[in-house]
Amino acid sequence: MKTKMKSLLHVLFAIAIAALFGSAAIGADDGAAKAQAPKHKLVMQMSDADPMRWNLALNNAQNVQEKLGRENVDIEIVAYGPGLGMLKLDSQASQRIDEALKRGVRLVACEVTMKNQKVGKADMLPNVGYVASGVVELMEKQQQGYSYVRP
Repeated sequence: MKTKMKSLLHVLFAIAIAALFGSAAIGADDGAAKAQAPKHKLVMQMSDADPMRWNLALNNAQNVQEKLGRENVDIEIVAYGPGLGMLKLDSQASQRIDEALKRGVRLVACEVTMKNQKVGKADMLPNVGYVASGVVELMEKQQQGYSYVRP
């Protein structure tokens, strides 16, 4: 009987140890998963000459940052074709664009469009970025896992 009791105690002790270390390992895995959670990624197309669309895109970017946290999302707005006006010096949205840039939103202009419209970097708002081709940029961002939105 004493041997059976010792065996039962050993089994119970082993179960308790397994439960203790198993739950600690699960907790560690949860923390590691949270720490390694990938950033959300969003790319937006701006190919319209409409300032209302520009503001909509900027509102979308701001809302996403507020909902997910600025540090948890990468946002890029790609302006090309008629949408290039959004990033020009005389843009009606220039103040909002400056605010978005300060919040970490990337705003990039298509160099193909700039060439076609005979626009140089001196004609563009400060601190915007440039990409060789707006459409190719959208394609590549989607291949990199970015969600695509056209406001």
